[in-house]
Formats: sequence, C-alpha cells, structure tokens
Amino acid sequence: MDALSPENTYTVSRPIYSNPMFEEDNERHAREERTLRERFSRSCGCSGRQALKVVKGVFPVIDWLSRYPIREWLPSDVISGVSTGLVCSLQGLAYALLVSVAPVYGLYSAFFPILTYFLLGTSRHISVGPFPVTCLMVGSIVLTLAPDDHFLLPVNGTGVNGTGADGIVVDVEAMEAQRIMVASSMTVLVGLFQVVMGLLQVGFLVRYLSDPLVGGFTTAAAFHVLISQLKIVLSVPTNNHNGCFSILYTLIDVFTNIRQTNMADLVSGLLTIVIVMAVKEVNTKFRHQIPVPIPIEVIVTVVATGISYATELESHYGASIVHSIPRGFAPAQPPNTELLWNILGSSFSTAVVSYAVAVSVAKVYAAKHDYTIDGNQELIAFGFSNVFCGCFSGFVASTALSRTAVQESTGGKSQVAGIISAVMVMIVILALGHLLEPLQKSVLAAIVIANLKGMFMQVTEVPTLWRQNRADCFIWLATCLASVVLGLDVGLLAGLVFEMGTVVVRTQFPACSTLGNIPGTNIYRNMKDYKNIAEVPGIKIFKCNAPIYFANIDYFKERLRATVGFDSVRVFKKRNKALKKIHKLIKKGKLRATETGEVVSEVSLGVDNKGFESERESGQVEDGDWPVPEVEVRVDWALELPVRVSVPKVQIHSLVLDFSAVSFLDVVAVKSLRLVIKEFLRIGVNVYIAGCDDEIVQKMEALAFFDEEVTRDLLFLSVHDAILFIKLETANGSMQDAMVEGLSLMQDCKEPPPFTEEEDLIETYDNQHRAIHGLSN
Repeated sequence: MDALSPENTYTVSRPIYSNPMFEEDNERHAREERTLRERFSRSCGCSGRQALKVVKGVFPVIDWLSRYPIREWLPSDVISGVSTGLVCSLQGLAYALLVSVAPVYGLYSAFFPILTYFLLGTSRHISVGPFPVTCLMVGSIVLTLAPDDHFLLPVNGTGVNGTGADGIVVDVEAMEAQRIMVASSMTVLVGLFQVVMGLLQVGFLVRYLSDPLVGGFTTAAAFHVLISQLKIVLSVPTNNHNGCFSILYTLIDVFTNIRQTNMADLVSGLLTIVIVMAVKEVNTKFRHQIPVPIPIEVIVTVVATGISYATELESHYGASIVHSIPRGFAPAQPPNTELLWNILGSSFSTAVVSYAVAVSVAKVYAAKHDYTIDGNQELIAFGFSNVFCGCFSGFVASTALSRTAVQESTGGKSQVAGIISAVMVMIVILALGHLLEPLQKSVLAAIVIANLKGMFMQVTEVPTLWRQNRADCFIWLATCLASVVLGLDVGLLAGLVFEMGTVVVRTQFPACSTLGNIPGTNIYRNMKDYKNIAEVPGIKIFKCNAPIYFANIDYFKERLRATVGFDSVRVFKKRNKALKKIHKLIKKGKLRATETGEVVSEVSLGVDNKGFESERESGQVEDGDWPVPEVEVRVDWALELPVRVSVPKVQIHSLVLDFSAVSFLDVVAVKSLRLVIKEFLRIGVNVYIAGCDDEIVQKMEALAFFDEEVTRDLLFLSVHDAILFIKLETANGSMQDAMVEGLSLMQDCKEPPPFTEEEDLIETYDNQHRAIHGLSN
C-alpha cells in the first residue's frame, strides 16, 4: 500500500491556534464547581429509587438472586457445590497445619466466610475460604506469640514414656487454646481493617500491588509453605522460627534431625504428592473431555484414611495422625483485645494480601463471564466474612485459584454453589469429621505441597519479564528474595518500597527528547529515531515524557540545557559582563557607536586617534565623563565582540516545549518553569508551550504561572501550531534581541544597572548553594 497515494492522504485547513484563540473561537466555558456542602447534600439526598440502589449495593444478593434462573443454573450449581465442598473440607484440614492449629479449625474457616460472602460479595465464581499465603502469615504470628516454649510443664516421677525420670512436657491443651485465640483475634482485626478500607472507598490502594510484586511475593510464600510442610512430611522435630532467615533455620533443623524421619509418613507424603500432581495434570490436559475434574484430593484422603485405620500406622509405625476432630461448632468468643496491639502491622499486611489475591482471582472470572465486580464492596464482604469467621474460631479467609477453578469448571454459575459447598463442609463438621481422625498429617501436608505448583510455575514469568520490562523483572526478583529472606510481612513491605522506588526513579529521570519535523507533514518525532527528519532552523523542540514535579524539575532543566546547547543564566551573565565593559570603553572614548548603532573601536588599522588623546590631555573632559551621543547601541552576539569576554553562542531564537505527555505539575515545577522561561526571554529566546491539556492549563492558572511576561499567548494547541506561528513572526520581522536596548539605557549612567530582584532570585545551582550555606550559618 502506497502511503502517498491520494486515498491515503488527507488535508486539513484551519487557523493557527494558540490556546486563547482556540478557547475564544470555540466558546470555552468554565466547569461548574460544586461546593463541599452541595456535594454532601447531593450525596445524602434520598428517594425510593436511591434507597433501593443503596440496599442492593450493600447486599448484592438481593439483585442477582431475584433474577436467578432456577432451571438453567440450579443443577449446575448443585454439582459444583458438592465437588467444591469436598475440596474445601480437605483444604481446610490441610491449611490448618499452616496456621499451627488443630485441623478442625480449618473446617470452621472453610464454612463461616461463605455465609457472609453469599450476602455481600459481588463475584459469582470465587470459592471463599483459606488460602496458603494468608494462612502462613497468620501462622507466623501464632508461632511468635504462642511458641511451644511458653507451655512447658515439669513432670515429676513417671515420665511420659513410663520412665521414672523427671522431664518436661508441653501443655498441648493450653497451647491449642492460646494459638486459636491469637489466630481468631488476628482474623477479626484483619476483617475490621478490610471493612474500614471498604467504607472509606480505598479499594484502589490494592492497585499498588502490581502483578510482578504479587507474583514474586506469592512465589516466595510458596517456598515458605513448602519448607513449613516439609518437616511434617518427614515428621522430624524442629524449632519454631520466624522473621529473617527463618527458612534457613528451619532447613538446618530438618537436616539436623533427618535421621529421625518417620518412613511411614515420608512414603505416604511422597505418594500423595506424586498422585495428586499427576491427576491434576490429567484434569488440566483433558479438561474439555472430562465433564467433572477428578476429585483426587478426596480420593487420596479417603484411601489414606482407610489404610491408616486398617494398618494402625500410629501404633505400629509411630505415624503422626490428625487424632481428634470434635463434632459440632465451637462457641462464639470475642477477640483478645490485649493481643491486638501486638498484631496491628501484621494484620494490616495480611488484610491487603488477602484482598489483593481474592480480587485478582475474581477479576479473572468476571472478565471471562462478562460481568463486573465492585472492589470496595469486595473489601466490605471479605471484611465481614473475616470478622464473622474470627468470632467462631476460624482464621483468615480469602480464595484460592485451584479451589475457584474447581467451582467454575464443574459448572458453578453463582454463589448458590458456594452455599451448597458450605453445606457439605457443615456435614463434615457435624457428622463425618471423626472418620478422618486416623488420617496422617503428612498426607494433608502433601496435599498442600501439591497445590503449590501454580505458585512455583510463576518463576517461568521471570525471563518474559526480563525481555519485556526489566524494571518489572527487578520488582519480581526483589520482592521474592526479600520475602524469602526477611519473612513475608517485611518482605512485602520491602517489595512495595522497591516498587515505589522504581516509579520514583522512572519519573525523576524521565525520557526527554529533541523533536524534529517529518518534511511536508505536521508530525514531530525524536531526532534520534528517524533518518528522514529535519530540525526546524532556529528552533528547538523539547519534549518531556513524564509529570514535572519537585523531584525531577532539576533533571528537566539539565536536559533542557543539554538540548539547547547553552545555559541561559550563564549567557545572560556573560552578556551583561560584556555590556559593562563596552559601556566603560564608550565612556572612556575608546569605543563609539555609529549612526546605525554599531559599536566600533577608536583605534582602527593601527592608526591612533590623536584627537582623542589631545582632548584628554588638555583636560577638557574628566575621566569617565566622555560625552556619549544618544544612540541605540546594537551588539551582534553572533560576531566577535570588541571586548575580551567569552559569551556563549545562542543559535536559536525560539524554544518550543512539548507538554503533550505531561500529566501534572506541582507548585515547585510551576515556579521553576516560569523562571526558566524568563531566563530564556531575557536573552532573546522566545518560549512556547504546546500540547497542554486543559487540566494542566487550569493548574497553571491556579498556581499563578502567568504574569505580565509569561502570558497565556505562549500556549499553543500543538507543536505544529507553535512552529507555524514562529515562522510567521520571523517572516514579519517581529523577532528581536532582548539585549538590543540594554546598552543604550546604560549610557546615561556611570555604573551599569544592577540585577533586578527577580533576576537575582532565578533558580540556579549557585543560588541554591548560597542558600544552603546561609542556612548552615
């Protein structure tokens, strides 16, 4: 296709628009700004329709349940709910090991959050319940505040093993009670944080957790989960380690006690990992052929429980089993307020991670099934779910991609499937739980490890990130390494700080470029990127591709100086110095101005001006009072000067700043830009700003950017408008040097005029250093 063919070209005929002209021609009107009182009264106004909308917003179930197609959706939801309920039950039992509490509390955590989310949630597909990462974050606090060492009891006489020696045992009952109190109290606090964030409409804060950051964090969490479950699969004793290098210390303990490995637990665990991962691969590969995924976790659990019960693995081989799973629910209890201050920071980070994971999964399925979710309502839904769950001895609820995938792939259409899955969990709690008491803990740990594959596979994203965006790759790696080494809480904070640091660095050192014109078009591009491009003679076009604010304004000025090829402040000072010397020589009679204003020397071609000397010797004129005619002196700064002052050459008469990529300005940037423009104006370089958005112009007006010198007339709609205007002005002879009249004003006084106060306040590095020196004194 020929780009220059008539059908691929277009011609536009319009005036050359500056911003004021465009606004006048198109009758721009000011936006209506409501006062705070008007906004408040408008938001608080209530009608029947608005009240119903608010109620539906708080309880989304009212909206979607009233339109629920029973015949089409209910059968699918029943099948999905039964399948998901079995998976929820087993994952609840397994994830309780991550929290270091009894498995029955995992069942509570898989049951209670679903009830409140059914009423308040906006996602139709996610399966609410325990998630390995948040379970591990809660478990680290549980082990910190309730370690084994706090519950040691001395035993006199007959020991535990029947020996008569004195010994020390752990008060398991007291330890379990304290640990579940810590976990449930933290869950309530996590829920309160989420509710408050939802009411304050700050769900957008989770956007600061970018995909690379979440990927690196969850991968590191998978490492933590793997190591924490490794000791259970091997059934070796280890100390409780948290914080920095906890993974290393745990591994040291594992390998130190590796000879104490229980072979029955190890074999059961390894077989479970292999079988579960293999069948999950089959489910994935043949997901289009298999109507319902094979519930391999359920099958493995039932088989392992039967084998353990039949062969009496605990008594014969010393295998570690679940033991007691009491029937029924624990009574509701309030959180321990004395613990809240100790878990404040960890609870907030857990609340953010829990919400971020749940919303990211919910968005995936919302996009797949063409509906939307409300981020702030999700915060409220998960907040109340966690408060409710914590009051009934549960721990933090979120969602898991594997469990949600089961609910969606088995035909789940709505949260009716979630309610049915909760019914299945309730049946396990009330009737079937005690049947799982012979189940080995290593099998549950192996199920947890097998479900970590998706998290570990995120490592494959690193090479792709490296090719696409190295900053994102560094965020992934930094967050992962920090979370592995420093622990999940501190690692997440470190990753977030690093991420914000990359944003600051990218805006503090933005990409700046010199633009040129594609001949015959109104297109301007970076001079370095194209061969068929030309720089407009006498004009520099400078573009900054970032917001301009206090942190990058100095870099902006440095790049601008590099683009134009001179320092406007230095040029002005050098020109002033040259003018002072020329003024003195004219006063002394060594230079004179011709009728055209040109400065010429009184010593020409080696012939002395004897008349000048005789008049001086006769004493007719005092030194420094030589009469100077009132002639406007013109100095051509492009030619050699009659005085020995090196004045930098200025090869341009106009500068165009392309602000089409500038999204905001702050107070410091506006002040500095105004002074930079004045620096150029006083050396005869006209400055124009092109491509400003209306929001930027309003910000300039609000920050008093414009004055008598820097007017709105320097604003143009586009770079091309500015260039055409400059060419028109140049052709009309309107461009002139700002220093032309400078010397004629000096001729009537013996001393050159000092800098004006405004000129002396121009932001230069010299003035900054003087200000710092003044502060230090």
